[in-house]
Amino acid sequence: MRVAPMSKGHCRTSKVVRLAIVVAAIAFCCTSRVNGFEPDFLFPLENVTIAQGRDAIFTCVVNNIGGNRVAWIKADTKAILAIHEHVITNNERLSVTHNDYNTWTLNVRTVRREDRGTYMCQVNTDPMKSQSAFLEVVIPPDIVYEDTSGDMMIPEGGSAKLICKARGYPEPKILWRREDGGDIIVRTGTTVKTKMTSVEGESLLLSKVTRSEMGAYLCIAANGVPPSVSKRLMLHVHFHPLVQVPNQLVGAPQKTDITLQCYVEASPKSINYWTRESGEMIISNDKYNMTELTVSYYSAQMKLTIRKLKKSDLGGYKCISKNSIGEAEGNIRVYEMDLSKPRTPSEDEDDNAINTFDSEEGDYENRKTGRNSSSNSPALKDQSHRLPRSSSDKIRYINSVMLIIPILMIIKY
Repeated sequence: MRVAPMSKGHCRTSKVVRLAIVVAAIAFCCTSRVNGFEPDFLFPLENVTIAQGRDAIFTCVVNNIGGNRVAWIKADTKAILAIHEHVITNNERLSVTHNDYNTWTLNVRTVRREDRGTYMCQVNTDPMKSQSAFLEVVIPPDIVYEDTSGDMMIPEGGSAKLICKARGYPEPKILWRREDGGDIIVRTGTTVKTKMTSVEGESLLLSKVTRSEMGAYLCIAANGVPPSVSKRLMLHVHFHPLVQVPNQLVGAPQKTDITLQCYVEASPKSINYWTRESGEMIISNDKYNMTELTVSYYSAQMKLTIRKLKKSDLGGYKCISKNSIGEAEGNIRVYEMDLSKPRTPSEDEDDNAINTFDSEEGDYENRKTGRNSSSNSPALKDQSHRLPRSSSDKIRYINSVMLIIPILMIIKY
């Protein structure tokens, strides 16, 4: 059989097709060499820092995976965790996902400290390709209560060592503060005393402790992983009761109310009460009103109000404070101010100067020490500084009154 010869046009078309195929093949080969058509990583695997108990995720993006497979390996133990979409290791907290394109994800749920290490995303090419990242597991601080001090009681002048231990990763730092914001007094040697708002370290040594250092101390542990934690430790400083009397001689006219005041310092907490000079205990009723105001952990203000003063109310009163260490008392004498004699305005002002009802609370707050009035023989408080200094006659008159009053009180009783 004889085949008819092709026309020139048909031959020309066949050559063009063959040329196009050759060009496409060359382009395919060139593209294959440039891109390799081999798997390559689009993004680096990123390190992960996560708090213990949370979930960690590693994302591996591979282009041109072809027929290759992606595996997850824990590099430090060389354990194969997963291949493609199947978990190999016997760990229920691990899972892998694939988005059917180029992204593989390894999820570690509720991470633990032992999960810390280097994780590798590997493609089984020849030679093998891989990239790795580090999983850092941090642990928030936690107070180790069994190794940490509790509330403490020491005598005034003694020493106290407070200890606080904490665990976590990174290792927590310990900081001590006073709950009330006051200074912590650190003593070195016999004379050096330093006031600090905070002290760093597991132990806090307090020496020659005074009552002003009594209170709550906070041990705060932090390592940069929230939340920080703290423990409250109460430092009790025990000492003998102390009673201070702002005004030991108080006067008022009959049928008026008069208030007596004492300030008490004691630790352990004291029982405070009032008595007459004879020892008769005073109780709250229509005649007497007693109040007690807490000033600090160890101090309080006692008040006794005597209503409608009469002659039987005159005389001595005692404010008494008792605790397990001892007791103390303060003495106050009440006298009658006779207003039956006509007075000039200036004389009234002078009497008001003697009849002081102010509590001197400001002076008390600034006073660090005071006289314990338990001697039962308190000196009368000098109140001449309250008198006007413009008239020497007024001063002489007041001094005479001050000398006569005790004599009259002795005659009456």
